[in-house]
Amino acid sequence: MNRIFFFLALLTGLSSASVAQQSSNTGRTISGIFVGKSFTEFAETVSASTPYQFYFDAEELTDIRVNLSLENSNLRDVLFAIFEKTDFKYSIDERDRVFITKGRNLTLRLSPTFFLENSQQGTAAGLSDGDRTFSKNKLYVIGDAKSNTGTATLKGKVVGYDTGNPVPGAVIYEQSKTISTVTDSNGNFNITLPIGRHTLFVQNLGGFVEQRQVQLNADGQLDLMIEENIISMDEFLLLAEKNNNIGRTEMGVQKLDMSSIKKIPAALGEVDVIRGVLSLPGVQTVGEASVGFNVRGGAADQNLILYNHATVYNPSHLFGLFSAFNADLVNGVELYKAGVPAQYGGRLSSVLDVNGSYGNAEKIKVNGGIGLLTGRLSVDGPIGKKTTLASGLRSTYSDWLLNLLEENTSFSNGRANFYDFNFNLAHQLTNKHALRLNVYASKDSFQFDADTLFGYENLNYNGSWTYFINERLESELVVGQDEYNFGIEGRDTPSTAYNLGYRIRQKFVRLNFKQEVGFRHKFTYGLSSQEYNLNAGQLDPFGNESGILARKVNPERALESAIYVSDDIEINDKLNLSLGLRYALYNYLGPSTARFYQAGESPSENTFLREERFASGEVIQSYQGPEFRLGARYLLDNTASIKFGYNTNRQFIHLLTNNAAIAPTDTWKLSDNNIAPQWGDQLSLGYYKNFKRDTYEFSAEVYHRNMKNLLDYRSGATLLLNDQVEQEILRTEGRSYGMELMLRKNSGKLNGWISYFYARSLLRTAADEQAEKINNGDWYPNNFDQPHNVTVMGNYELSKRVSTSLNFNYNTGRPITLPVAKFEYAGSERIFFSERNAYRIPDYFRMDFSINLEGNHKVRKLAHSSWSLGVYNVLGRQNPYSVFFTPVNGVLQGYQLSIFARPIPFITYNFRI
Repeated sequence: MNRIFFFLALLTGLSSASVAQQSSNTGRTISGIFVGKSFTEFAETVSASTPYQFYFDAEELTDIRVNLSLENSNLRDVLFAIFEKTDFKYSIDERDRVFITKGRNLTLRLSPTFFLENSQQGTAAGLSDGDRTFSKNKLYVIGDAKSNTGTATLKGKVVGYDTGNPVPGAVIYEQSKTISTVTDSNGNFNITLPIGRHTLFVQNLGGFVEQRQVQLNADGQLDLMIEENIISMDEFLLLAEKNNNIGRTEMGVQKLDMSSIKKIPAALGEVDVIRGVLSLPGVQTVGEASVGFNVRGGAADQNLILYNHATVYNPSHLFGLFSAFNADLVNGVELYKAGVPAQYGGRLSSVLDVNGSYGNAEKIKVNGGIGLLTGRLSVDGPIGKKTTLASGLRSTYSDWLLNLLEENTSFSNGRANFYDFNFNLAHQLTNKHALRLNVYASKDSFQFDADTLFGYENLNYNGSWTYFINERLESELVVGQDEYNFGIEGRDTPSTAYNLGYRIRQKFVRLNFKQEVGFRHKFTYGLSSQEYNLNAGQLDPFGNESGILARKVNPERALESAIYVSDDIEINDKLNLSLGLRYALYNYLGPSTARFYQAGESPSENTFLREERFASGEVIQSYQGPEFRLGARYLLDNTASIKFGYNTNRQFIHLLTNNAAIAPTDTWKLSDNNIAPQWGDQLSLGYYKNFKRDTYEFSAEVYHRNMKNLLDYRSGATLLLNDQVEQEILRTEGRSYGMELMLRKNSGKLNGWISYFYARSLLRTAADEQAEKINNGDWYPNNFDQPHNVTVMGNYELSKRVSTSLNFNYNTGRPITLPVAKFEYAGSERIFFSERNAYRIPDYFRMDFSINLEGNHKVRKLAHSSWSLGVYNVLGRQNPYSVFFTPVNGVLQGYQLSIFARPIPFITYNFRI
């Protein structure tokens, strides 16, 4: 991740020195227009807005004039431009003091660095314990002089002087700054330069810089050591992301690092990646302990959830009480609500990319935690010099969770268990080739009393090969398989005992390229293909006494492929464009029996024509079409921008559910000759502004979405084990629109964010739907339509070891259909219900509080530990999850179900060795 991050930073115009320096202090970049300014005026302006202090002889610099237009520029780059053709030199020490001298640099510190003598035949100058000399001005000759033209590639490895450990993320650049590279996770680098004399600089994350004089005659290797220092990587990554909200072309993109997610109070004290996502504007859920989430009016199945390339179909444990991701093995998450990159497809609403860790290259580390309900243990670190590993296990060790739920319900005496396992391996074959292996597995079981046992599993594994073809082109090949299955066992009555099973499996291959063409074009392009195999449901009797008849729904198979290309274009200093095109091709395949109905009529028994058997691999139905990705960003000034985005998407797989939240009995269905793929487009516009040297970020976005071929269902529809499920479906169109506001404070003792969004999600039965029209064909609210949402996330650092977090969340109650009258018919009493989703359950409000206690911050000690304790739902508010009605003594009685109806205290002990 460090290599990728710095590579992108360089491409987007953030100088390596600027990125490194921001790791320790804020406000280090320089912006402004300087026309005809004296150097004294320039220095006074910079000193007023940054930590830098200048020391120089003003009389010597009277002839120096500054004529520059700067935007988030690094001071070293600026000084180099000012003094490039003069005899003046600059030096910057670790206290941000800038010395301008004439004729020669000041030596502010002596940094031990090691190089061997001249290499022979372009052979590597290896690392050893030989003479360590301060070799800044020494000339290193690489290879034999054979030509004065052409280019050559210099390879090498950067390691720390004191430890000998690889230094990842170090930036190597040529003096003119036009050519640069970054060391990978093992400290390796390669850089292609014109043949000839060069001054090379190497800079680590802590800001230490060394320079070397190189005469490059041929391909060769030059290894080096550099002084190291200790920094907070989480803090560095956070600061380095500053201005991305202003500068990046994409809009509707939200990033969360784990340091932010870990501060969010969570139910039962378990750090929850999904709960972090739910705190972002535009993201909702239908209630506590709900599987999935809704983004900008989209259904839960319209989100593509990725974990290190793997598609995770069920991202939760225990029906939504916990996220399926072990926070100790996650580096951060990125949510695309709009402006989805062209390489992603197959879902209408969003892409959630969870970046798993591959371990560190320095030493073996053990992380773990023990809470009231769960325990976790993980290990990461190097295996040899070229391989790193991150692996972990998380599980429950108690069944008393359900006792916390509302009494007198069938849930209160149940039992619940889960585990998840991660194994991520990275191996650096050479400077140009890297391999990665990912394995993820999870399993849940949940029982209601002694009646029914639910279970579901995720199993994902994939491998990738990254090839750095040259400094401007890299490729990535990924091959893998994703699987999700669930089972239900009913054992209460032996005569009706049963086993019900379902499985979806997809095999995939993806080939992606990233290419930089010139300085204004950044291309990404590639292709992908994935095969779906669905066991759409199988019912078997359980035990010899069971009278249940075995049933099996026809399995399904399909092939979805796509090719894509996108270009991020820098038109000028103000305007950036992002143009992308993805072309998707989908084939629904045999072996299967397809049913055909009268043309133009809704599928039903009355419109049924025939069945036709298709052989294995035979195409039953095809769908194809383009998907567009358009984006634009215009900089109003150095601190503000406006953005525009438009994108279209297709989705070929559907979740069959008539619940507001995903349930264990929900199944996935492939598009076929009767069920068309979903289609949607989104238009969005945003304004972004940063204040106080990027300490505060403000964003405002508005959007409008149209969706077609959505699935709704007839009243009383049967979706499970139904071979003719198309007869239960009502084709529906949707629209959603909204506004999202967010104010975020990134640094300081008090940090966090406040967000408000207004969002509507409406459905309407398709105009050509003949079977049945919900609400007479008028627009009606979706099950998860919750117009108003307010989130306040606040963190306050009392000291370096003690911090507190407090969050508030409010949203409008979701829609519900209620009985509104009763009448007599055929000698019995009947219930008359309102129009679909005409009413709402009560509004939701919750406040949580937590306090985090860190151990001492000594770097060298056996173990680091911390405590996290707090209260979830401090006010004990009985927020309704659902409202339902049950006949009691001939009278229809209403009930309200609340998942957490009282304050839930939690405490977790975390350790790191």
